Amino acid sequence: MNDSPQAVIADVRDGRAPDPQALGRFVQGMADGRTSEGQMAAFAMAVRLRGLADADTVRLTLAMRDSGERLTRAMLGIDLPLLDKHSTGGVGDAVSLALAPMLAACGAAVPMLSGRGLGHTGGTLDKLCAIPGYRVDVDTDILRHALHAAGCAIVGAGKGLAPADRRLYAVRDVTATVDAMPLIVASILSKKLAVELDALVLDVKCGSGAFFPDRDDAARLARGLVDVANGAGVACSALITDMGEPLVPAVGNATEMRAVCAYLRGDALPPRMHEACLALGAEVLWRGGLASTPADARAQLQRALASGAAAERFERMVAALGGRSDVLRNAAADLAQAAVHCDVRAPASGHIRAIDCRRLGELVVDLGGGRRHPDDVIDYAVGLDQVRAIGSVVHAGDPLLRLCLRDAAQEAWARERVLAAFEIGDAAPTAALVQAQVTMGETP
Repeated sequence: MNDSPQAVIADVRDGRAPDPQALGRFVQGMADGRTSEGQMAAFAMAVRLRGLADADTVRLTLAMRDSGERLTRAMLGIDLPLLDKHSTGGVGDAVSLALAPMLAACGAAVPMLSGRGLGHTGGTLDKLCAIPGYRVDVDTDILRHALHAAGCAIVGAGKGLAPADRRLYAVRDVTATVDAMPLIVASILSKKLAVELDALVLDVKCGSGAFFPDRDDAARLARGLVDVANGAGVACSALITDMGEPLVPAVGNATEMRAVCAYLRGDALPPRMHEACLALGAEVLWRGGLASTPADARAQLQRALASGAAAERFERMVAALGGRSDVLRNAAADLAQAAVHCDVRAPASGHIRAIDCRRLGELVVDLGGGRRHPDDVIDYAVGLDQVRAIGSVVHAGDPLLRLCLRDAAQEAWARERVLAAFEIGDAAPTAALVQAQVTMGETP
């Protein structure tokens, strides 16, 4: 039997299932350098054009997971259910920041390995880096300490986790194969499954601010993720959610972080953010065995937020990872402040019918608050605040949102781009946040 890298590539190219052992060696070669960039590029293009069967996608994912370190329950010293949540990314999507401590307050341990932002979707780690002193690049000892101290830790995936994915993604980025669905699934799950999880919930976005705006594309991704995760032995479900407007009334790093602090303090409950936390949290609490029913799980999450238990867990996490233990009480002073603030006002009266979330996300990137390339340096202070929701009634001259700028020279062109992102007119139906649920063996 020919089990060379060329044979693996040829099998995928011709629509055959690659030999499992050969595929494993091919992936390990990605991590240690034996598989060349040319071979990875050919493999990625073959997958992009011919796809992979579900069983082969599971094998690819597990091989990528096993190409590096794994965070086991014994290594973490945790005897609680290990739960996690992953979002495919959006604009004004700060759910992870609030949900992790809410889950911890309900009795879970949440080792949430997250990423930095790239393009129009914001990164969870960048938002946390707006907190002075917070460390996202930590070793296993610090991760373990934070989990024991707070029950949750939102940090970056270390270089030792799924190194094959890191090398393959760099090739996909320059070969127009980033959108290959099996490779997206394997990339996401190889890092998530590097932790010995009991349950995982996935938030797959659709709408103007999502990576996959089309609902059908989002459903295909959700189906692939759920099937592969369950095939790998982790209880997993997904919600397809609308990303047609920011979930918190802010876009940016410090601006979103302030909104999260207000949410955890109980000062403000943005309805779509709150529903996302409850819906996603209920799924993973129930599947992780910490609730008898999804309704029981929602009630637990509500109590964790209302009692202040989730806020306490968040502050413990921040302190364990280098920030101030009183961050929620001092967020207004501690988080980075932009030099210039100005309102963008409605040009006419009516209802806010639609918001082009992608335009708002790209605006924040151009203001300096995001990245076009992985090595870009970002300004945590700039962004958008007090963003009005779809369905709001506005009169001519009412604020649509507040610009938080580095300098006044940004105001004119930023104002024009905000106005181009808002549609004002007659009342229109508001899209439901949760569009569909995807579970093992069911079609959304």
